[in-house]
Amino acid sequence: MDVVQLCEIGMLVAFGFSWPFNIAKSWRSRTARGKSVMFEFIVIFGYLVGLVGKLITYSRTGVWPYSIWFYFADIAMVATDIVLYFRNTALDRRAEGR
Repeated sequence: MDVVQLCEIGMLVAFGFSWPFNIAKSWRSRTARGKSVMFEFIVIFGYLVGLVGKLITYSRTGVWPYSIWFYFADIAMVATDIVLYFRNTALDRRAEGR
């Protein structure tokens, strides 16, 4: 593993570290107010573009970069928060209907 991969993994860990807190807040708050699902889709798009880069690296070298696992983890966390957004949107609608 070279310095470039270590820097990339550091970036992914730093970004990924915030998602569990965001997920916990979404779970506890039970509201979608103040959330931007479009932002989260853009973040996933960015992670997917990075992941494509890793797949291209693999196709050229035959070596899986270590950082690929951090992309999967970050995508899974953002996807979890998106699911919670839709759950919370439904809860918001139900609360407004009362």
